[in-house]
Amino acid sequence: MKTYILTTLLLVSVLLSDAQPPAGYYDSAVGLYKTALQQTLHDIIGNHTVVTYDYLWTAFETTDKKANGNVWDMYSDIPGGNAPYEYTFGSDQCGNYSNEGNCYNREHSWPKSWFSDQTPMYTDLFHLYPTDGYVNGNRSNNPYGKVGNANWTSQNGSKLGDCVTQGYSGTVFEPIDAYKGDFARSYFYMSTRYYNEDNGWAGSDMTIGSQLKPWAMVMMLQWNALDPVSQKEIERNNAIFAIQHNRNPFIDHPEFAQSIWGTNAGLSDQSAGGLLAAYPNPTNGKCTVELPFANGKHNPHVLVYTAAGIPVNATVSFKDKIEINLDNQAAGVYFVQLIADENQHIYHSRIVKQ
Repeated sequence: MKTYILTTLLLVSVLLSDAQPPAGYYDSAVGLYKTALQQTLHDIIGNHTVVTYDYLWTAFETTDKKANGNVWDMYSDIPGGNAPYEYTFGSDQCGNYSNEGNCYNREHSWPKSWFSDQTPMYTDLFHLYPTDGYVNGNRSNNPYGKVGNANWTSQNGSKLGDCVTQGYSGTVFEPIDAYKGDFARSYFYMSTRYYNEDNGWAGSDMTIGSQLKPWAMVMMLQWNALDPVSQKEIERNNAIFAIQHNRNPFIDHPEFAQSIWGTNAGLSDQSAGGLLAAYPNPTNGKCTVELPFANGKHNPHVLVYTAAGIPVNATVSFKDKIEINLDNQAAGVYFVQLIADENQHIYHSRIVKQ
């Protein structure tokens, strides 16, 4: 077994020297927006090479290794500071644990219960990370989110507690700021790699199948912007490409996230559909938005954002139409996003408040 692991690691090291995306890898995605872009990226990164669950221990030695050779655990690491503890590959694998710092295990950052333990996502390295077993156990299968009052805090500052992110108030886990973008781009990958391949997924308070719920998408887009792609992610993307032969497009092109899910994605593109009629527009405060389908046919989620992509507390009510009240908001440009539960189709409108 030791000979096999050594040979495998040598092979991966050689492959990493030529692990950038092949020429033209994303050519078919140029000029696309929204679901057309998501579908095209899905087609590019689909049918990856699937590894076994046991092999993840070996894979982590190339995908998640610090410069000092130790395990890169985002639940214990403190960039620019001293981590409270570090793990050695192999010898510190879990096993049993009773406290933080005992051992590291294989965390499904997108909890496996959300996709009903199905394959190939069960061993997809783009959402699997080596993390402290005790912290992983405390996170459990709770969504990521912004914590208000923490019930528990890890030694590197990750938190568990009640969510204060607009749109959800349950228990969430909040990683430190330095790694929020990493997890956001992992989630964008999952929503794209398994787009229309999520039949039977149980879902969660954060997801519908492989797609993020509106509150979670807003938050993840913010995390994607606030924590840009790091060298760690670039090297990890290359390492996984050498193993799975697919890439995370949102590390190579973080702008793809806004192009698919952003509030103004494709609004200027004449080929982009899903536009909502709004009137009066411009408005002094109250605005009516036409439903794109018969009332009662869907159970839509409606969110309102500023031009900077920040959600606002606009009053929204449903009748035969959507009534939006911006009386308490400053003058400016706002975007309305409507997502229909049944088919996850996304509709947009731009409103100008005078």
